[in-house]
Amino acid sequence: QVQLEESGGGLVQAGGSLRLSCAPSRRTFSNYAMGWFRQAPGKEREFVATISRNGAGTRYSDSVKGRFTISRDNAKNTVWLQMNSLKPEDTAVYYCAAGSGTYYDYPSYNIFGKGTQVTVSS
Repeated sequence: QVQLEESGGGLVQAGGSLRLSCAPSRRTFSNYAMGWFRQAPGKEREFVATISRNGAGTRYSDSVKGRFTISRDNAKNTVWLQMNSLKPEDTAVYYCAAGSGTYYDYPSYNIFGKGTQVTVSS
């Protein structure tokens, strides 16, 4: 089973930017739809963005649409989440995820990394 490792989290002021990276452990990366989910304190984990196996299709939650961009490079075995215009309500642990279903089938994402903390100060 593929293992996922996130990097790039940190502390940023509101309005700033961060880029998260995720590097799966296996070269079968292109076999998976990939996504980013997040969990804020006291809340359930929620979908943020997903991308299809070839990168042609993407989906975003309404709360991040227009501010976040998900991308992938199968040759580099990496998926990114570019986060711009960050808000305090974006503060959460962000998880990279892999799924064997279609990229917009959010319950099919069943492989998660350990997460990286993103904190946005006001």
